[in-house]
Amino acid sequence: MRHTLEETLHNTGIMVIDGAMSTALEALGCNLADSLWSAKILAEAPEKIKQVHSDYFKAGADCGITASYQATIPGFMAKGVTREEAEGFIRRAVELFKEARSEWWEEGRESGRTYPLCLGSVGPYGAYLADGSEYRGHYEITRDELEAFHRPRVEILWDAGADLILFETCPSLEEAKVEAGIAEDMGIPYWISFSCQDGGHTCEGTPIEECMKEFEQRDKYPNLQMVGVNCTHPQYITELIRRMKSITSLPVAVYPNSGEIYDPVTKTWHGDFVSGRYEQWAREWMEAGASAVGGCCRTVAKHIEEVSHAREKFLNR
Repeated sequence: MRHTLEETLHNTGIMVIDGAMSTALEALGCNLADSLWSAKILAEAPEKIKQVHSDYFKAGADCGITASYQATIPGFMAKGVTREEAEGFIRRAVELFKEARSEWWEEGRESGRTYPLCLGSVGPYGAYLADGSEYRGHYEITRDELEAFHRPRVEILWDAGADLILFETCPSLEEAKVEAGIAEDMGIPYWISFSCQDGGHTCEGTPIEECMKEFEQRDKYPNLQMVGVNCTHPQYITELIRRMKSITSLPVAVYPNSGEIYDPVTKTWHGDFVSGRYEQWAREWMEAGASAVGGCCRTVAKHIEEVSHAREKFLNR
């Protein structure tokens, strides 16, 4: 039986999203210096992916994002595996989540918690390119080619048992429309999360209001459950929430980066996580109207604990 976003939002008031898969895997000793990034751990050390999911449940996450962001059939096949093996790795991302969820639910969950949603992660085409294009967009690819790229992974994740398909870190409105078209054709629930360059524009430069106007067409996108922003600096999130909510009637989800700054030349992060700061941000985003809050790059279980604390204080204010 699949669980629904509507049910989870009702049970939680505000849904706590999990944090970064990659950062948590690196903390467990995984080397992600590869074009497959965290997806390579599906083959090398799947038990560590289960551990990350479990740690986020313990930190307070009401949902979790599968380790399939950069898990694509062409990406795996470029490493010398067969198509069948590549499909199996993508399927494994959902299976690992469900195993971790079942074990946590049966063995150690706290009373009053809700059964976590499985979000089948579909990263943008730019993630497959492994050159930072998910923060730029403007791909040299046709709509038909984009659909052919995305559809197989969506079908595998859904057939494997994901509760919802999450199209995340999308820099491009046009790519988001292609992704939405696939989900609508399949008749399955999904949410779209954009990556943004500032407080008002996607990474490709489209005003966020234009994106919201497109997806507010409920007759065209009846299976769209949520919209949002991820992999964006925290300082832009409050303004983005306000701009989105001025247009859309859908719930808005945000899971930005930790606040550290990424240097694309050295491929390193700079700055420090300050205890308590993410909790303050999370409370601000909830006050601005976010229905779900979590973390993306460089966030770990500590950040999600802070989001959970912020939710408790916000709902009991």
